[in-house]
Amino acid sequence: MPAKPLHSVVMTDDPSILILGAGPAGMAAAMELTRAGKKVTVVEKSTQVGGLAKTFSFQEPEGTYRTDIGPHRFFSKNQYLYDFIEDLLHEEWKQVPRLTRFCINGQFYLYPIRIRDVLRKIGIVRACAMMRDYAWERVRSWVAPHPLRSFEDYAVATFGRTLAEFNMLEYTEKIWGIPCADISIDWATQRIGGLSVVAAIRKALFPKRSGPKTLVDTFYYPAMGSGTIYEAIRNRIEAEGQEILLSSEPTVIRRSGNNVTGVEVTTPQGTRTFTPQAVVSSVPVPVLLGLFDPPPPPEVLEAASHLRFRSQVYLFLTVDKEQVMPDNWIYFPDKDIPFGRITEMKNFSTEMCPPGKTSLFIEFFCFEDEPLWSMSAEELSAQAIPVLERFGLLTQSEILSTRHFRLSHVYPLYDLDYLPRLHTVMQWLDGMGNFYAIGRPGRFRYTNQDHSLEMGILAAQSILTAKRLDIENVGKEKEYFERGYVRMKKE
Repeated sequence: MPAKPLHSVVMTDDPSILILGAGPAGMAAAMELTRAGKKVTVVEKSTQVGGLAKTFSFQEPEGTYRTDIGPHRFFSKNQYLYDFIEDLLHEEWKQVPRLTRFCINGQFYLYPIRIRDVLRKIGIVRACAMMRDYAWERVRSWVAPHPLRSFEDYAVATFGRTLAEFNMLEYTEKIWGIPCADISIDWATQRIGGLSVVAAIRKALFPKRSGPKTLVDTFYYPAMGSGTIYEAIRNRIEAEGQEILLSSEPTVIRRSGNNVTGVEVTTPQGTRTFTPQAVVSSVPVPVLLGLFDPPPPPEVLEAASHLRFRSQVYLFLTVDKEQVMPDNWIYFPDKDIPFGRITEMKNFSTEMCPPGKTSLFIEFFCFEDEPLWSMSAEELSAQAIPVLERFGLLTQSEILSTRHFRLSHVYPLYDLDYLPRLHTVMQWLDGMGNFYAIGRPGRFRYTNQDHSLEMGILAAQSILTAKRLDIENVGKEKEYFERGYVRMKKE
């Protein structure tokens, strides 16, 4: 919640554009509109810009530590986005080699999977089971094809049961907290579409014949964290006289028919009322619909009430050690391990911690009604540190400090019934003449950072051209999400 107002003040403002949410999508929209000379006001609930891509900074006796909210690397198939960020950061970002692994039964495997790596470690019996199940699925797809409805259906049909269980199903259930049989196939086609055993074999046999679109082995990263992008936008637009209201949030969105006529915003200084030309919003869909006055139709509210998000709790450790692991991040699918992923920010950029020290960012997945959501740093540490010690990553005595925090509305949950409900909601929102829903929470779409940026830019261009562009289909290509150009600069 925003800070309680010091006193009740009502101010009336009339900016051209009101942007609700200062995440990647909202800040990209603000930058694009500022470049075009539009007046913009940005409203952000948090104390800093960047949304899920912000970078936290912590001061310790040995120096400053920085961390993103998990791994936020940048890759895209859209050169415009590289140019967009290059204009903001200039030479302040670097190309980083990627090393990612997943840990299963104490063994560490490269991710995305490398066939030779897997076969070398799993043994002949399990390797034969993988090949048998994969061959069976290929035959069955020809002889007796059946409709694929869930993530489990897709993963098993694409990889075979043994490989799917080995590499995908358990971790996916850990993220979402529901069985893979209850997760929509859209999650599979969006996140791993185009990834296959054949693609993995081709990658193993011809590692250099990948072309500009590839399974991303390198990525771009700002030297001081992903949040640098959004802080740079903030600096740029504030220098142009634009206003960013932090620790603030909308409380009422007034509408007349299909147009927004006013927005009340609670700030630390009091309540402000805006009468904007247009509104761009990345407020989480279920929260957003509760703000409208008059409210949306009952069927829209009913549909939105069933759209669920998965939340996260984070533990940040500063470590008296040069390096914990060589990886950028590691996944932990095994259900007996309480956390799902760890990230070492120093392996993104040495600027993220003091010399001779490092840090770990540990992610736990949960719903907000689960005990994990309310755990203290001490309770989370008691769960996590023995596991890290067991794998030889660090010892309790090497930990200098611990911090923890939590975020809601992190992952939109694609259950089997989400799509018709989302269609009902977005059809109503997109029917608003001067309202644009964008970003991961605003469109209930699990998109990457580059897609959120693109949504914000398209929303801005829609306003500038008075022609609603196709925001909905950004990032909906039926191919593996981790494909993209890794070359930014033009020769």
